[in-house]
Amino acid sequence: MHISNKYLIESIVFISYILFAMAWVGGTASMGNIMSAMSVNSLADASFISGAVTLAKILGTFIAALLAIKLGLKNALFLSMVLIAVGVLTPLSPNYYLLLLSRFIMGLGGALMIVYFNPVVMRCFTPKERPVVNGLNAVAFNIGTAIILYLMTDINAVTGGWRSSLMAFSLASLLLGLVWMLVKFEQEQSENSDNNAGSEAEPQSGYSYRHALKDKFNWIYSLTYAGLLSFYICLFTFYPRAGISQSALVITFGILGTLAGIIYSLKFPRRLPVIRWSGLVMIITIIGLTFSPSITIKTICAMILGFVIFFPITALVSLPQELPQMTSEKITVVFSLFWSISYLLTTLVLWLFGKLVDINQGDFFQAFILITLVSSSFFIGSFFLPEPAKAKACQR
Repeated sequence: MHISNKYLIESIVFISYILFAMAWVGGTASMGNIMSAMSVNSLADASFISGAVTLAKILGTFIAALLAIKLGLKNALFLSMVLIAVGVLTPLSPNYYLLLLSRFIMGLGGALMIVYFNPVVMRCFTPKERPVVNGLNAVAFNIGTAIILYLMTDINAVTGGWRSSLMAFSLASLLLGLVWMLVKFEQEQSENSDNNAGSEAEPQSGYSYRHALKDKFNWIYSLTYAGLLSFYICLFTFYPRAGISQSALVITFGILGTLAGIIYSLKFPRRLPVIRWSGLVMIITIIGLTFSPSITIKTICAMILGFVIFFPITALVSLPQELPQMTSEKITVVFSLFWSISYLLTTLVLWLFGKLVDINQGDFFQAFILITLVSSSFFIGSFFLPEPAKAKACQR
């Protein structure tokens, strides 16, 4: 028995990443229990428990393209699912260091999977279908996060506790991995994308890490997203600890923003305007959510913020897929570097955030200034990214 239907293939990867989000955020939601069990009192040290996944993503995303080349996309994705399943050790860890190791290995799996979204999309779907699939993939993490934020207590009641819940998420990931081994990819279409027409095989297959590191687009693209990613992870990691409970609304409205972004990207081919204006609104609403004393303003800003954070994500992810001479092999290298750089900077920002809180005896003010400034990279970077619609116009 083989699975070759592209919608089934996408569904397996999509659900697998939801499970990863549930395992990761579930661990974060259980941070109080984990810190108590491990006798961890420093917020900076606690950030490394959550940050172990982020640290793993730096390494995992960087080597993802190499693994895909050596193992093939199917086997590389299977490996990512197995590594995510190693998160089953998190609730069983007897000490802090084994806990970090289990989170690190689980993070490697998530790192590989997030890179492989893009070659799967390019391999299985036509250019017209890709914005929809890109948008759905972008909302996968939000769905997993929302499930944890709203249902973790109920899930714990069903499973018997947070340890059993985290174990269940990991085992479900392993089960999907076994189903994934039934997948059989059809040979990649020669007409994979409109902008690949007429391109030569040699420059496509010759795009190595060395080429990617010298390509200024990859650096601009990564730095643009790094600020948004840093804020988003900080949002559900530290904001609730600061008493800002509206962070759950950001994630909920992010799902709506993603769906709206899919519709927008299907109707309008230009990618930069939606990235730029969403980035500007994001800065304004982050300030309102973070610093306003009014509960009403915080709530309104949280709803708008959730929407505008994810509204441009479909356009952002689709942008490199629409550049000239892009293939599934090249896009793997591009996103391998993209995620690695983004998570490297995010790890540093999260540590600095926790350190500033520790230095100021639990006062979050300076740390909030830091994360607000860092988040502005999404708006600033939009002025330096290329516009795929212009590239297409030049080819006509």
